[in-house]
Order: sequence, then structure tokens, then C-alpha cells
Amino acid sequence: MRFIKGKDRKQSSLFPVSLDDTIEQENEVRAVDIFVDSLDLEHMGFRVHFPEGGRPAYHPGVLLKLFIYGYMNRLRSSRMLERECKRNIELMWLLGQLSPDHNTIANFRKDNSEAIKKVFRATVVLAKNFNLIGGKLIAGDSTKLRAQNSKKNNFNKKKIDRHLQYIENKLQEYNKALENADGTLAKESIHKEMDKHNKRKNNYHRLQNQLDQTKEEQISTSDPESRHMVLRNNITEVAYNVQSTVDAEHCIPIDYEVTNRNDSKAMGAMIRRAKAILGSTDFTALFDKGYDTGSELEIAQKLKIKTLVAIPAPASNAPDPKYNIQNFIYDQQEDHYTCPEQHLLKTNGNYYTNHRGKSNESKFKQYKTKACKGCPVREFCTTAINGRILARNIFTAVYEENRRNMEADPQLYRQRQAIVEHPFGTMKRQWGFDHILSKKGKKRASADVGFIFIAYNLKRILNLIGEKDWDKLLKTIHSYFTTWLCSHRSILRTKRHVDIAEYILPII
Repeated sequence: MRFIKGKDRKQSSLFPVSLDDTIEQENEVRAVDIFVDSLDLEHMGFRVHFPEGGRPAYHPGVLLKLFIYGYMNRLRSSRMLERECKRNIELMWLLGQLSPDHNTIANFRKDNSEAIKKVFRATVVLAKNFNLIGGKLIAGDSTKLRAQNSKKNNFNKKKIDRHLQYIENKLQEYNKALENADGTLAKESIHKEMDKHNKRKNNYHRLQNQLDQTKEEQISTSDPESRHMVLRNNITEVAYNVQSTVDAEHCIPIDYEVTNRNDSKAMGAMIRRAKAILGSTDFTALFDKGYDTGSELEIAQKLKIKTLVAIPAPASNAPDPKYNIQNFIYDQQEDHYTCPEQHLLKTNGNYYTNHRGKSNESKFKQYKTKACKGCPVREFCTTAINGRILARNIFTAVYEENRRNMEADPQLYRQRQAIVEHPFGTMKRQWGFDHILSKKGKKRASADVGFIFIAYNLKRILNLIGEKDWDKLLKTIHSYFTTWLCSHRSILRTKRHVDIAEYILPII
């Protein structure tokens, strides 16, 4: 049987092939090369000036290309990237056959989290210039990425108290055993165990003091800023919470933020950033029910941005749905409610605060009526002994506005999951980026997440514009880049934190 045979490894070639000839024109590595070369790395915050003397440093563009290529090909580890530099032909072409060591690679990611975020912004600018950002409908959500911190190395006050109680019980047992011990060896063994438990006890007291000083609810010892969070249902993990805003036109993320908090106070900042990125307020934002917080909804409504946030199930309903609170009519001018039976529920004007919080969310007025005592349908309205009492906090009007938005266009909100879960599904399930690679805080985690989003956006843009348009982009940037850069250096000196792509791409 005949087979296709390869060439002899030792055979010389009369016409040697250059490294450039081995890389196809449509290869995405050429896209990475042109994209990074079009950025003003100094204005983005990368260090480009180093003191003379000693061994020369690697240009930040080289390391940035390495990381973007690596994340686009599911390579995140600095040691894996170091190995690939020596055996991957595409990387040899991209980096000019340079081979940075793993410490240099890791330090670049660690030290440039803010600059990496600006590179992500450049991918959004690129998408805008190809008309891939609709800017009319966005969706926001979060996803949990596991931190490099086990549950055993995460503590709250309850857990610390439980460990301290266990140690106290063991020490009591050892004291009793010491009284009954016979012989020097037995006593030495008991003292050794007691010393071990006392060291653990001191460590837990140190953690307890740290919680008291920082006023935090929990502490992680491996990655200090990671937190124990609920992933779904009863599944929990020590993780970071990554907030993202995604444009609906082609499911392209326009913003991300790494946090260690839940979603309740995140929406306002996400809306503000989306307004700045899109350059308008003429868009609709969709959010899950975890973002249903009055103060955050108020921010969006003050910015004149239409927001649809899922309405969580009410804490309590009337025995008959006809008498649920949404069927009570509020008169803002007179400050009273009218129940379905046309009785008026009035307030004494005082604000009360529930025991669960000190924020404005917990301040409310109470509305009630004496008509409840003789009402013939009372059993359908309430089971409370003192009759029906309605509570209205200072953000109830904001919630009602959101409810009207939801009821006016229920089909629109149903698009939320399909929009915002698309990037998360690709990153976590297809690429396997379901955890944070780095340790030591949100800043380093943000750099890791930033490269994930950069890789996603570039791949998404390449898939959407196709080979034909991308070839046109490469040729256009090549032809304009040198002449444009020379003629606009004065602009770049006067404008800080602006990347070249923001000026070059509108020319295309």
C-alpha cells in the first residue's frame, strides 16, 4: 500500500523557504501582529523607556503579542508560553524568534492590568469601525471565576469560632491525659500535640483580629481578595465575580470589571461606563433580577437610560392574587394607596428602618386602614391580625417605573440571556477559562480576565468580518500607518491615554 511520504529531515533545500512564507495571509497571527502595532502602547500605560546599560528589555509590544496569541489559542501559563516560543512557528514569526523566559512573561501580565484594559477598549473601537456594535440594546450580567484559593483557606467569624472551640476541647482532653500520663515519653508526646494546637489557636486569633480590623465578613489566605460565593443553587466556591456588558448586535462585550462582591450594587457603574463607551444614552439595558436594587435603578433612570431588570418574586403574596400589592393604586400627590375594594390606606408620614440594613433601601413608610376590621374580603387580602399594612420605601417609584418597562415589552427582556451568556459560554465551556490563573488580588485577576476578553473580541471580529474584509484591513493599515504616525505625532503628545487605533481606523 502506498502512503504519502515526508521529506528527509537532513535534506538541504536549494531554495530555502522564509519564515514569512510559512504563515498564510489569512492566518489570525497576522491580525494580532497588525492590531498590536497599531496601538500607542506608551499612552496606554505600558513601559517603553528603560535605562541604558545592562541587558536590553523586551519591548512591551512583543509580550503583548505573545499573550494575545496565547489566550486566543487557550494558552495562559507563562511556562507554557515560554515553551511555545521555542517550538511554535506562528509565535516564532510573530515575535521575531524571541524567547522571553517565564518570569518576564508573568511579570508583564502582573504589572499592566490597567494598560491591558485599554487594549480591550481598542478591540471595542475596532468593532465599532466595522459597524459591529449596534449601540441600541445591551445586556449586563456576571459570572463567577474560581480563584486560586480553596474553601478550607477561606474563613468567616463563625468558621473561626468553630475551629477555636474544637481546639479548646482538644486541649482540655490533653490536659486530662497529661494528669494521667505515666512516664516522660508519654508526657513529651502530649506536650508536643498541645504546642501544635496552640500554634493553630494563635493563627485563628490572628485571622479573627484581622476580620475585626478590616470589618470584612470573610478572609481568604491564599488569594486575599477572593471571596466565598454562591455559583448556583447550593453550589459555592471561592471566586471572583466578573461583571460584563455585552452589545446585542453581535454579542460583543464592550466592558468588564472584576469584583469580589455580588451583583446588587454593580448596575449603576456598568450603565455609566456603557454610556461613556457608546457615546449616547439612546440605548436599552437588560439586567437579571440580582441587579434589582433601587439606588442602582435610580442611577439609570436619572441618566435617561431605559432599563429592564427582572422583577424578583415578592416576599409575600395575598391569599388571593387579586389583592397583591401591584393591584393597589398609589396616589403620589395625596400620598395614599387605594385597595381593590376602594378603601384608602394612609401613612402617618414617618420613615421606619428595618433591622436588616442601614442604607436608604431599608427606609420605608407604612400605609394602613381601619376599614380592614370589617372588610368582607379580608381573608382573601391578608392573614395578619392587625389588617393589611403596605410598606413603601424611598425607591418604590423607581421599582414601579422598571415594572412598567417590563410589562410594556416582555419579549425584549427575553433576549437578555442569549446576548450576555454567549461570551461567557465560549470563554468558560469552550475555552476552559473557568478560573483565575493568578493569585494575590483583584488587580492581577483583572489582567488575566482582560486578556480573555481581548482574545474573545478579536476572534469574534475576525469571524464576523471574514477573510475578505480582514485582508482589506491589513492592506489599509499597512499603507496608512507609517505616513499617518509621522504626521500626527504632535496630536499624540497632547492627548493622553489615547490609542493610535482610535485615529487610524476611522480612515478605513
